[in-house]
Amino acid sequence: MEREILEKVKDLVAPILEEGGIELVDIEFRPKGKRWLLRLYIDKEGGVNIGDCERVSRELGTLLDVEDIIDHPYNLEVSSPGLTRPLKRIDDFVRYKGRLCRIVTKRSLEGRTDFLGEIGDIREKGVEVKGKSGSVLIPFDAIKKANLEFEM
Repeated sequence: MEREILEKVKDLVAPILEEGGIELVDIEFRPKGKRWLLRLYIDKEGGVNIGDCERVSRELGTLLDVEDIIDHPYNLEVSSPGLTRPLKRIDDFVRYKGRLCRIVTKRSLEGRTDFLGEIGDIREKGVEVKGKSGSVLIPFDAIKKANLEFEM
């Protein structure tokens, strides 16, 4: 049911985002207290601002009311993914090549599951992470969680 709602929301929000040159970074729909939370993370080249978030929220909120695809109380939040944005797709790694990232793997690779380093070459099967102790190729199917890290 939740997956079905998420797919419908993605379909509804796609034209709104496309119009503003905005991408959907992530979406979640989960219980929060007595209500549910529908949260969208959006971004665009140069970053999103409050106006972008407000416009997407307003337009999507109207569509959700009209389409009535969520049959229980929920709150809608639209925000930027922030400085530590998640890396979900291969395109994300390509876009942020050279930036600092943290990747947590589903299984141990070279004796560990937590990798911090610069995004290196992106290959068909994985991404190279260049850390202090050298480079490691992390297969995409081994990634549990990946996100940019704040660089000082």
